[in-house]
Amino acid sequence: MNTPAVRALIAEDEPLLAQALRQALARAWPQLTVVATVGDGLAAVREALALRPEVLFFDIRMPGQSGLEAAAELFDAWPAAQRLPLLVFTTAYDQYAVQAFEAQASDYLLKPIQDERLRKTVHKLQQALAAPAGLPGDEDTVLRQLRALLAQPPAAARQPGATPARPLKVLQAGSGQSVQLVPVAQVLYFEAADKYVRVLTAEREHLLRTPLKELAAQLDPDEFWQIHRGTLVRVSAIRAALRDEAGRITLELHQRPERLAVSRVYAPLFKAM
Repeated sequence: MNTPAVRALIAEDEPLLAQALRQALARAWPQLTVVATVGDGLAAVREALALRPEVLFFDIRMPGQSGLEAAAELFDAWPAAQRLPLLVFTTAYDQYAVQAFEAQASDYLLKPIQDERLRKTVHKLQQALAAPAGLPGDEDTVLRQLRALLAQPPAAARQPGATPARPLKVLQAGSGQSVQLVPVAQVLYFEAADKYVRVLTAEREHLLRTPLKELAAQLDPDEFWQIHRGTLVRVSAIRAALRDEAGRITLELHQRPERLAVSRVYAPLFKAM
């Protein structure tokens, strides 16, 4: 298939693997120009926003920020009027994780990357690039798929026979020399803040040292929605979803005066609101 020259960015923390992917792409897709190769998620976001490539190859596990987290941050900052880049994940995950990726439209390459598998990925990318941009629902589909991948539990939890954890009912929040028990039923939202997670009820704020991602895995997903990479909100606490002229969404809450920002990845949750 003849396609116009397109640009790609590779994010891979292993230099030899990054070089191998560049060489394999040169064989499978001569028209492709790799405009940058970076070794961590933060650099991937920075360079992608500066260079605006059409295709991204993101390693899942990178220092500082995972490929999934980098993609979520990048898509949130991507200009609204510009087509989102096509995203391919590279992963050394086991077969259970690969099956989870196959259930999504975002493509994946299992390391070490095989030429035949890469050729299939290239064909899929070329078809996507040739399709008209802005088809109804296209962007929502991409964001929904990325959101689903971000919500995947750790690989160990997907093993056959694994017992799902019961939703967390009570939080233990340190306060000086004491420990306060905070019922989850009273929490309106959680917000990541440096090394802590802020826990907001109608009357008070508490601090937890538990990472937000670990905390999210212990909460009922029907009660708490992720609306940003650093924010979980109780669904019943939402009064209204407000959209500004630029398309950004903020949430008004019952019992709290502040508004919460919704990132682009999670905006499709509020299409009908």
